[in-house]
Amino acid sequence: MKTNWLNLLIEVLLNGSPQNRYAMKNKIKQLAGKLNNFYVIFAGLFILWMAFFDGNNLYNQYEQHRRIRELRKERNFYKSSVEQLEKEIAELNRNPKMLEKLAREKYLMKKPNEDIYIVRE
Repeated sequence: MKTNWLNLLIEVLLNGSPQNRYAMKNKIKQLAGKLNNFYVIFAGLFILWMAFFDGNNLYNQYEQHRRIRELRKERNFYKSSVEQLEKEIAELNRNPKMLEKLAREKYLMKKPNEDIYIVRE
């Protein structure tokens, strides 16, 4: 006699009383009947296709969201550095002594009658 996979599954799952076995057997048969529906099978295959095989699968979407987070952090960093530089430019435009200090220290500029000595520590 050929055993049905459903009966085998029921036997493995159920080791209780016959009443529980009968109730569980009916529930499993109902579930198997619903899973054999064409639309359920088609929807399951569609979800599998979209989740793993499509160009916009779950892994690609995760990578794209990670890249977006990185780019947003980078954008915030550059925005803050632009703001800092704009403040420095405004300060240099207001204060000629700061401009002269920057020119002398950073670019080693000098007046025509001066000599520059660089001391390294």
